[in-house]
Formats: sequence, structure tokens, C-alpha cells
Amino acid sequence: MNLDHVFVCGHPALDFAATLRARRSTRFEMFVTPERLNAWYLESGLVDTITPADDEDVRAAITVREAVYRLVTNRRLGEGFDPEALTVLNGAARETPVTPQLTTTGRHNEATPAQTLATVAHQAIELLSGPDVPLLKECGNPECTRIYIDRSHGMRRQWCGMESCGNKIKAKAYRARKKTTPTTPPR
Repeated sequence: MNLDHVFVCGHPALDFAATLRARRSTRFEMFVTPERLNAWYLESGLVDTITPADDEDVRAAITVREAVYRLVTNRRLGEGFDPEALTVLNGAARETPVTPQLTTTGRHNEATPAQTLATVAHQAIELLSGPDVPLLKECGNPECTRIYIDRSHGMRRQWCGMESCGNKIKAKAYRARKKTTPTTPPR
């Protein structure tokens, strides 16, 4: 069941933070139902199977997501961490994360929504305390608020992803250039 979740940020915690889209304008919420939350957890690859989420799991995920976004933004801008967001993230990380199991067919991750959220919290802590912090950038699309890891040569990447934002911006710029370019009549 694909619900248009996008994984372009280069890290699961950043993709998780990006589930509230267009924060500065229309604010499009991806976690509107427990089913949408579970779908994200499955599509992200964090788990192979998950027990059904409920409304409380959605509230907890949104709370942690907002803490992750705040802390990533703090780190990206060189600011001190927001104390309340730190408390939320560290509290979520104290819970039991997903525990992989070995089966006859390979590794299998079966978990609850709470375990999966704890795993996201662990990953956010690793990101925010690791070597990729200097590579954090916000998408150049003014409507997009995704933060991604820029591993491009020379750190020249401008958009969270070409398909999600880059092509839209390039097409808009092309149309604007075409509109302002004077056309010479044929001879």
C-alpha cells in the first residue's frame, strides 16, 4: 500500500521529519490516520511487519517528529538544542527499539509502532551526534521544508530530490525564461 511517502533525505530520521510537508505554507500532514503511520514505517524499511497503530501512536509519532525537526533545524543553523525537543527525543529513545530476528529465510523485523518510533529516535540521535551534521541542508524549493544530507560533489545539491522538487523548480524557471525571452520573427 503506497501512500506517496517520499524517501529522498538520505536518512530515515530526516525522512520521518519530512512527513509534515510544506511547513511554511499549506502544511500537508502525512500521518492523518494510524494506517498512514504504519504504512510509513513499512515503506521506510524499518520494519517488515507491524502491529496496528492507534490514535495514541499517531500522536506520539507526531510529537517525536516535531522534536526531531526542531533539533535538526537547531543543529543545521548552528543553534543550541531546544530543551523541550531534547526531552521528547531522549524519552522516545529510552523505549525498546525494533529487535531484528533471524529466520530461516533471513532477517525479519516485526515490531509495534512504539518500538518503531524508538528506533527512529535512536537514528535521530545518531544523526545529530554524528559526522553528517555539516552535510545537512534544507531544500531550495521555497515551498518545501525537507532537510536532507548533501553528499553531492562539492555540496552543490539544491533540492531534496529531483523528482519531488528539482524538476518542478527547473520547469518553472524554464517557463519564466521562455516568457521573458523576446522572439525574433522569422525572415
